[in-house]
Amino acid sequence: MSEAKSPQSTVDVSTMTAVVAPQYGDGSVLRTEVVDRPNPRPGEVLVRVRAASVCQGDAHLLTGTPYLLRLGFGLRRPKDPIIGHDLAGEVVAVGDEVTGFRPGDTVFGSVNAGAFAEYACVSEQRLALVPTGLAVEEAAALPDSGMTALQGLRDVGQLRAGQTVLINGASGGVGTAAIQLAKALGAEVTAVCSTRHLEVMRSLGADHVIDYTTDDFTASGRHYDVMLDLIGNRSLRDCRRILTPKGIFVSSAGAPGGNWAGPITWMGKMVLANLFVGQKIGILLMRPRRTDLEFLAGLTAAGKLRPLIEKRYPLARATEAVQHILDGHAQGKTVIVV
Repeated sequence: MSEAKSPQSTVDVSTMTAVVAPQYGDGSVLRTEVVDRPNPRPGEVLVRVRAASVCQGDAHLLTGTPYLLRLGFGLRRPKDPIIGHDLAGEVVAVGDEVTGFRPGDTVFGSVNAGAFAEYACVSEQRLALVPTGLAVEEAAALPDSGMTALQGLRDVGQLRAGQTVLINGASGGVGTAAIQLAKALGAEVTAVCSTRHLEVMRSLGADHVIDYTTDDFTASGRHYDVMLDLIGNRSLRDCRRILTPKGIFVSSAGAPGGNWAGPITWMGKMVLANLFVGQKIGILLMRPRRTDLEFLAGLTAAGKLRPLIEKRYPLARATEAVQHILDGHAQGKTVIVV
């Protein structure tokens, strides 16, 4: 009598389910498909994805705007059709030359593309261990927003203990992380948001909260050592007016500038402004780094940082998750559970 096959022997380990963008557009173009599972190359780690979060970068790459992005990511359609940057999960396998991780480790990090899938290959230098006590969904919400806020405040803004900082656009993923990080760095924090977010901003540690629907933060008469601008909805002149004489204005690359050039025109103005003003005008272009992920993990372990998750969606509803971000006004992070 022949021995019956175990159920696991019928599982196709060479494929996986993934969210694919066959063309540029909004959330409606996304498809859930069965595709080939990737294999780690030297220096890469294969992660069984348990959660992924949606960031503004995903939205830009999905829509293909500004159009100049398409020179690097595909002229007619996305070069990497599986979208998604931020993830958390378990290490399944490691490629040659990987020394920092082993199968079974629970990790979080950032990939160029491919996070909205059951498996993804990630560079070892873009991963860190998930600290004890942090849920995998929370870990997935950390990389892009946490590193953007950290590099904007600490590196570009040079924020120090005892200084004052204003965060414009404080209710989003980067903003909610920035409030907590600024407090961890010892700063006095003013958050700018709409009415429905006021109490949440206070709960995250903001010392002062300004409702932009009723008050103009550039006309308050207060001055700040650092301004972190995550919206780009005010002129550079307005923003400089609220800075101290040696203050630093930090702008994210998301400032508006049309579908063709995007923020490039805005960035050019800031570069020129640096030549003629005493205040420093800084451009924030986040670069994923393992050391920064480990720094963020340390803050969460110490109870000084916790990602704010507004909505959770299963992988089958990734279209809704992405559209929620595209629609704007999301509070904190949106997470896809895989």
